[in-house]
Amino acid sequence: MSKTVLVLVETVDDYLPLLEQAGYRLIRAPSPQRRAQAIAEHAEQIDAVLTRGPLGLTGAEIQALPKLEIICVIGAGYEQVDLAAAKARGITVTNGAGANAGPVADHAMALLLAMLRDIPRADASTRRGEWNRVISPSVSGKRLGIIGLGAIGQAIAKRAAQGFDMSVSYHSRTPRGDVPYTWYDSPLQLAQAVDILVIATPGGAGTLHLVDAPVLEALGGEGYLVNIARASVVDTQALVQALQTGVIAGAALDVFDDEPAVPEALKVLGNTVLTPHVAGQSPEAARDTVTLVLRNLQAFFAGEPVLTPVLS
Repeated sequence: MSKTVLVLVETVDDYLPLLEQAGYRLIRAPSPQRRAQAIAEHAEQIDAVLTRGPLGLTGAEIQALPKLEIICVIGAGYEQVDLAAAKARGITVTNGAGANAGPVADHAMALLLAMLRDIPRADASTRRGEWNRVISPSVSGKRLGIIGLGAIGQAIAKRAAQGFDMSVSYHSRTPRGDVPYTWYDSPLQLAQAVDILVIATPGGAGTLHLVDAPVLEALGGEGYLVNIARASVVDTQALVQALQTGVIAGAALDVFDDEPAVPEALKVLGNTVLTPHVAGQSPEAARDTVTLVLRNLQAFFAGEPVLTPVLS
């Protein structure tokens, strides 16, 4: 018997046929209205849900799906999935750890380069017929700090160290014995030791506002922030104030608290580079993400261990 998957994501449509070709029936519901309608009309049929961290799956929705057995989250973060409700029902939860690490790391470095070398403003002024040859900081040799050294953090570290001769430090809950980078036991200590701070840790209550006003002050007036993880890790109000007053030199952001809304205070600043949560978006990443979902589904329904368990 084929299994039915409720698909809440809207970013991997081109590769969803991989699931259909494997025999899965898909119910696509990429908007809040269609999501509610799909759950109301097809609750008795849904065996699996495909979602992403910010979209999540609520406890009420989990309770409304009596046949639900597995929740697959694309991307590493799963902050809006009600894990307690899933655990209470014995529902397996998987994520997409590592599937899009390369593209996200590429985007982090692109943001870093664009910010330090002032690429967006240089491009805009040149198109206006101006010739403003502003002196911008070098990237090579800078001290890079990474909060979160999972697959994405390690991919960023590799590019920074090997491609740009940067010294790399990091903060995570515990030090890793398999990397050549320097560990700091708090974001504050890390910020004090680096020129550029990159956020690469999952969102959720455990990382809420890890980067606050004291951390930004420690990063300093010649320091830069890059966030390709979750906006919740950074205190946005403190960040805006730090950017407005020169507490830090600049910020490059791919994530925001209330997407797709971006605070006007960030838009009007000349020391920000902003992109619309696209770090993990590439054809290769979408393909690899859906392939990982398929492998998790196939393993689960075959009674085998899933590949990337969050709850199992």
